[in-house]
Amino acid sequence: MIIITGGAGFIGSNLVHEVNRIGETDILVVDDLAPAANESGPKFLNLWGATFSDYMDKREFRDAVNNGRLPAGKIRAILHQGACSNTLEDDGHFMMDNNHTFSKELLHFALKHHIPFIYASTAAVYGLSETFKEVPENERPLNVYGFSKLTFDNYVRRLMPSIESTVVGLRYFNVYGPREQHKGRMASVIHHFTKQLKQTGAIRMFEGSGGYANGEQRRDFVFVRDLARINMHFAGLLPDHGPQKGGTNPVQAIVNAGTGQSRTFKDVANALMLVHGQGTIEYIPFPGDLKNRYQHFTEAEVSGLRAAGFTTPFTSLEEGVRQTFAEQPAE
Repeated sequence: MIIITGGAGFIGSNLVHEVNRIGETDILVVDDLAPAANESGPKFLNLWGATFSDYMDKREFRDAVNNGRLPAGKIRAILHQGACSNTLEDDGHFMMDNNHTFSKELLHFALKHHIPFIYASTAAVYGLSETFKEVPENERPLNVYGFSKLTFDNYVRRLMPSIESTVVGLRYFNVYGPREQHKGRMASVIHHFTKQLKQTGAIRMFEGSGGYANGEQRRDFVFVRDLARINMHFAGLLPDHGPQKGGTNPVQAIVNAGTGQSRTFKDVANALMLVHGQGTIEYIPFPGDLKNRYQHFTEAEVSGLRAAGFTTPFTSLEEGVRQTFAEQPAE
């Protein structure tokens, strides 16, 4: 059995579909389907067409983990994507319980039973840093979301010398792809720009900010299917490679999961127009509620990811955008 937490969400549901693509269907999906203020639609629709053996609510799952009611001997890997990823959420008690304490509980379960544990961290740990190497001097989160993820990363770091099984933290950069329509304001600019272009014929992006000219802010945009492959690689699920093949060479690492190449918001707009047709670009004032919370530039330093064993090339922005809209219905 493969456990995917957050399995109805954006990245988690894509993981379920990608695991299905390699013929795996014995999957336990864990999520919380209660309505959330930041979501614009139901998450369960992301699992349409997927095959999985069971579903558990997050609360039921945490209780089963903490009280020994999971069949540990049957679990091949845990892909932990479950978290509150709302960067504007200020409830620190909720965020730390959901993102830090829950992750600790699952980590210790995985360590006890020598189960490969691959978990989602985030580039938000870097804050306004313009150096994205996985070292403490670059880690200055701007919000409690980033802080919750960094706190768990540091917890894992302290345990690393004693860990024998695979534990890999993946610091996701700016993820886009199919199945993010439920995320509301937290969806990628690819999703928001597409909606604007189709409804108005224009794409609206921020005026110059953070030292960048209009539309020239840069992000490391990473296709969600690439992130799924990284998770599956380190979990030993991909055919013929991965640290678990033959039961040898477990990996312990916290690494960036991005392409290593930043692109501008204008590049995103141009890639979308290749798919949806031409439109115009309009510039809007930078929102006041994002001041001191916004990363104007991200670009993964990927030497750590490569050294840990993932060497597959990343999908280009233009190809990822094309695949995104080839895979999902028109909005």
